[in-house]
Amino acid sequence: MAPLRHLCLCLPLLLLLPPPAAPAPTPAPRTDWAACRSLSLELSQRLMSLKEPHRVLEDTHLSEEDPENWPPRIRCSDACDPSTLDTNNTHCLQRILQGLKHYRDLLGSDIFTTRPLHQLQATLNQLLDQLLAPHQQERNEPHRHHMEPSEAWARPLLQRLALQRLQSFTAIMGRVFTHSASPH
Repeated sequence: MAPLRHLCLCLPLLLLLPPPAAPAPTPAPRTDWAACRSLSLELSQRLMSLKEPHRVLEDTHLSEEDPENWPPRIRCSDACDPSTLDTNNTHCLQRILQGLKHYRDLLGSDIFTTRPLHQLQATLNQLLDQLLAPHQQERNEPHRHHMEPSEAWARPLLQRLALQRLQSFTAIMGRVFTHSASPH
């Protein structure tokens, strides 16, 4: 019975002790918005400076019948609007990463073998590295998607379509980075 009495006497003393310290919160990975804004501007400028090698395609606007077959687009549901970006940018950044990875793979595919765009690829890779820097575990994962070989005659058309879509994606992505880089 004596051990039980000791326990009863010690229990109120335990309640007076401060609670154990919670582990220090680990800071969330930080994205360098200014660097992303700068790289997205550079990517946009590189896209604007590209000359169409097939003059007949200069005024052509192509559309793909199967939108599921083409790259991710930034949609309203991706939470890339300014009010949402200020509170939670995770979903928007995931969509941007998904799109950039797709374009990286597309620029490295056989569509661009006759027209490699090394500077554009280098800038896109720098932007990807910048976005993945806070998330080191994702950097090591290969994200290369297998692209089906394309017919030689279709490559100029597919290049044009890919670059048009990358330009649209870059414009919206640039707005996200510009908003996020500006002081609020």
